[in-house]
Amino acid sequence: MATCLLYCQTQNRRSRFYRIELALNLFSEVSVLREWGVAGRNGQSTINIYDNLREASLAADKHRNRMLKRGYARD
Repeated sequence: MATCLLYCQTQNRRSRFYRIELALNLFSEVSVLREWGVAGRNGQSTINIYDNLREASLAADKHRNRMLKRGYARD
């Protein structure tokens, strides 16, 4: 459905990424997939399930805003 990809690059560290994706699953629920790590390497991920698009969208916005405050930016 929707994907947001953020990057963070500092002088001393490697480029990092944070990805948030909203998707419908087979049970008519909305999944929020979050992946993060160092660009070019395997990262970590987590999936949260929500009953409706509104709840999932609010959760995704919360995560995106938190990462933007931490210095991540859209490419």
